[in-house]
Amino acid sequence: MSNELYPRRRTRPVGPIVTGRVVRLLDGYSRELKVGQPILVAVLTAAGVVRLIGLLVTSVLRAGTGAGSRRKWKDLKKGPEYLVTPLQVRDGDNRICELELHGHLPQSALHPGDHIQLTVRQQKDPDLAPRIERIVNITSGQLLTPRVPTVWSHLGPPLVLQAMLGVLLLGLIGACTVLT
Repeated sequence: MSNELYPRRRTRPVGPIVTGRVVRLLDGYSRELKVGQPILVAVLTAAGVVRLIGLLVTSVLRAGTGAGSRRKWKDLKKGPEYLVTPLQVRDGDNRICELELHGHLPQSALHPGDHIQLTVRQQKDPDLAPRIERIVNITSGQLLTPRVPTVWSHLGPPLVLQAMLGVLLLGLIGACTVLT
């Protein structure tokens, strides 16, 4: 029986732990992380309060020289992209399992034939292969955790801090109006 005519059937792992050998790492591609519009509106509104106060202060101190570059709504709404690498693993029952590795790993971390133990989680979309959360490379003794960008890392620490300061200022203004 030829493997080309009758290829092995690929399966999805049943449990959260998969132990087996790496068969193949396929070429990676990028996937976009979606940013929820309500989150973006809330963060930008709160950050806008601080930005307005900052613009008022700088316009008084300087002759209105502007406040530097800022990202546009379209850029923030688009969301960050992350690398998705399909991975095939032959488990203990000699089945080939299709999995997805999200994020970057060192190039020397996984090789075909490595004995690995994976912690996987199903994705929201049932058509997608399960996502690898943690890798224990038994062959090399490495513990690997791929990292993907989040909505908060996409927005950036300055914008998130500005939004937190804006919420604090709005709360302070609201408390002052209640007390008077």
